Amino acid sequence: MKRFIIEKSEDEFYSSHSGLALIGLCLNRYTSLAKRLGAVVAMKKGAIAHADVVRSYLGLLCLGKSDFEAISGFRQDRFFRESLGLKGVPAEPTLRQRLEDQAEVFRTIMNFCVTEFLQKSGALFSSLATGHVPLDIDVFTQDNSGTKKQGVSRTYAGIDGFAPIAAYLAQEGWLLEIEHREGSQHSQKDFIPFLARVLHKALALTAAPLLVRLDSAHDAWDTRIELAAHKRVDYVLKWNPRGQSKTLWHRRAFAEGTSSEPRPGKRIALLSVHDTHTWTDDSGVKQELSCRRVVRVIERTIDKKGQLLLEPDIVLEGWWSTLALPAEKIIALYQDHGTSEQFHSELKTDMDLERLPSGKFAVNSLVMSCAALAYNILRFIGQLGLLGDKTPVRHPAKRRRIKTVIQELMYLAARLIETGRRLRLRFSRHSGLSFEAFAGLYQRLAYG
Repeated sequence: MKRFIIEKSEDEFYSSHSGLALIGLCLNRYTSLAKRLGAVVAMKKGAIAHADVVRSYLGLLCLGKSDFEAISGFRQDRFFRESLGLKGVPAEPTLRQRLEDQAEVFRTIMNFCVTEFLQKSGALFSSLATGHVPLDIDVFTQDNSGTKKQGVSRTYAGIDGFAPIAAYLAQEGWLLEIEHREGSQHSQKDFIPFLARVLHKALALTAAPLLVRLDSAHDAWDTRIELAAHKRVDYVLKWNPRGQSKTLWHRRAFAEGTSSEPRPGKRIALLSVHDTHTWTDDSGVKQELSCRRVVRVIERTIDKKGQLLLEPDIVLEGWWSTLALPAEKIIALYQDHGTSEQFHSELKTDMDLERLPSGKFAVNSLVMSCAALAYNILRFIGQLGLLGDKTPVRHPAKRRRIKTVIQELMYLAARLIETGRRLRLRFSRHSGLSFEAFAGLYQRLAYG
């Protein structure tokens, strides 16, 4: 093997992250981020603009970097500045301090721009076989053990950290909103205002009916009442059988429902029942809500290894739903809700958001809101550039992981060349399908 001579060019400029050119186009074309940040009270004369600070951090997030110190490596990077349309790149202390000083204001703007991007970009909202666009809402944990950050406490997963709640729209998994929460906060606490907000946003983005899917942590009449108050909204909500007798439900299900025996020693019974709840609203008027509950009881007398059990093992499950579908289809629709776990993983792993960068709760809330916009931009780029025949990714898929988008398009090396007053990005002759995907995306975003 030949030895390489290691050299450093005095005048040539190379970039390992040419994909930021696509990020800058998305931000400028599909959001009013710079305009809204420009309306915020400015800092002292000569300070870096708010828009430059926030867009710099969004650029880091799109490269899978969440720590503030990472900005130091881009302060002299001309391509980083040009691709995101920055007049200046902030230093690490400036980035941290500005996000701390303007956390609440910036977070409000970011939450607006998340929805604005989905609306202006023409994002595709794929529906289920039922014609509904799924809206999956779920809480997940972020392990921040061993730290003294504000809000870090014991989570339901048995670790110290945070427990944010996220809402994903459609089969593509667009991140509609994410609310940062303390680790010990129960999923249902302050959930109704969050649910009302995301329903309002989702209904404004698509004309199709919504199918809201929630786990048993949100099994409360308040949740069902809020869902019933919106038109074009159906739901599948996991039932929490707290305080229920497995024995009584076992008897009822096998007596009144339909049963099957998929294998010797295992029987399954399905039962549909209707429950009615009466309450008095704020104006003193009595209201009534009827809900369908699908109950599944599984009885095992022989385990999967063929071992006889001394006593039958009984599993009781259930789902509340407004869908007029067979019980099996309702259960299958809820099982697909598990896909949202992959979306959580993409946020925490692919975008490096497991351990948050600040010790202040308000700043970390802003970081998660910034991450929502960066996540949707990366998802949008992946859907446009990495699906189809002429892509660097070989296997077929309905969507690409954020990690795949970062690897294939964000970290695509190129040489920056200035000729006259024009800037060129020159890629290697071996870039192949990656270049075709990148060039097609850039053409569409810049001139389409």
